[in-house]
Amino acid sequence: MKRTFLHQYMFAALSISAVTLALTSCTPEMAIDDHGLEEALTPTFSVTPVQGKTNTYVIRNTTAGSITQRWDIDNGAGFVSGKTSDTVFYPDAGTYNLKMQAMGKGGTYYDAAPASLNVATSDPVAGNLVMGGKFNAGDESKWTKSIITAGVDFAMANGKMTATGGGWGHAAIYQPIQVVANQKYKFGMIVSGSGATDVWFEVYFGTTAPVPGADYSSGGNKFALNTWAGCGNTVFNGNLATLACEGAQKGKNGEISFTTGGTVYLFIKTGGANLGTSGISIDNVELRRM
Repeated sequence: MKRTFLHQYMFAALSISAVTLALTSCTPEMAIDDHGLEEALTPTFSVTPVQGKTNTYVIRNTTAGSITQRWDIDNGAGFVSGKTSDTVFYPDAGTYNLKMQAMGKGGTYYDAAPASLNVATSDPVAGNLVMGGKFNAGDESKWTKSIITAGVDFAMANGKMTATGGGWGHAAIYQPIQVVANQKYKFGMIVSGSGATDVWFEVYFGTTAPVPGADYSSGGNKFALNTWAGCGNTVFNGNLATLACEGAQKGKNGEISFTTGGTVYLFIKTGGANLGTSGISIDNVELRRM
């Protein structure tokens, strides 16, 4: 009797599963790829400047037949679900690669052709005043390199600017920046290294124009690593405004202001006996209004 009951139970279960599968297979709106339930989309989108607003744009999915979309607005977050029409703001000058994926009624996402957006100037309030601070391709042209003493050099690779060498060499990079007197700014710079020996790494905001090949101290040392003072000796990776163990602005969370408006020179220099096996790399250099 037990065997007969078991067979009846298994038969009933298989019958229910077969009916369920048959019903599911016939559902025309299920969200899986292919099965011939939808026609492939040809995704398109538009990017339009908003009149009267700096560096602000409307992005709009113009794809016929799409039911939703994902946007990659080149802010490092990748594709994120979003509205059919939305507004984006780019505080910093640069070229941005905008992407969109549109979903058809069958649940498949299709890629639109990317759009390149060139933002000519940074927003005067929210924008980063440092040009080329992300060290993307072409950003090296925003900086002037100065070899003060042979043995240390700066070079850009893999999205960073890196100083390498030693032998008591000394090198720098710099650029002019326009600031407003008595306005509060916030400075930030990601600095990393494997650990250095007898090395200094210093940041200046000076009013005197640098001379290529000459040392620089205008405005005084603001943020610095210094192995004699106890930072930069071992592996480090973080915001210089936090890691600094020397400089007039250490311990102030990157805040800085200037008594005189106009041109100041962001001057970054390093040197010493040995900058470490990986050298000292910098990335995401920023100076923004607070």
